[in-house]
Amino acid sequence: MVKDLVQKNRSYRRFDETNIIDEALLKELIELARLSPTASNMQPLKFCLSCQAEMNSKIFPSLAWAGYLNDWSGPAEGERPTAYIIILGDKEVRESFGIDHGIAAQSIMLGAVEKGLGGCIIGSVKREELRKELCIPERYAILLVLALGKPAEKVVIDPLPDDGNTRYYRDEEGVHHVPKRSLDDLILKLC
Repeated sequence: MVKDLVQKNRSYRRFDETNIIDEALLKELIELARLSPTASNMQPLKFCLSCQAEMNSKIFPSLAWAGYLNDWSGPAEGERPTAYIIILGDKEVRESFGIDHGIAAQSIMLGAVEKGLGGCIIGSVKREELRKELCIPERYAILLVLALGKPAEKVVIDPLPDDGNTRYYRDEEGVHHVPKRSLDDLILKLC
């Protein structure tokens, strides 16, 4: 069921680096993005795939991992993603990319979950550092980086606490907790 995939599709930030993802699997995930809706059917997105340790090591330093976890600078050696997909916008096709990259990212992540993987959609990227490191031409806007791998952490959804705090956190056992508003809190009853 789609609901099961969505519930399993958490933002994982620690991975089992012994579980290798190959380029064929990344291409399967890009096929899901290719088939996804795009504004005016312009299809301005391009994708840079990385599943080799050398290229992964060039991408990793340009990413910020968890803004709310102030005492954590990101996954340690052995817990890093084994693949990345960089979503780019081709400015020669279209200057603005609207929500196309969000739709594509969600399609890719749901496909990854279906394959037993997990990941994190990262928007906090040192774009110019990444552009220089990977020689990405200026015509491509760096929109998102998807970090992928076999999850090596437990992420749970909790009800929003009484104080309304939406900040995610890790407990003393390292379980990652994500407070979510209730369904009734999201639905407005108008007129």
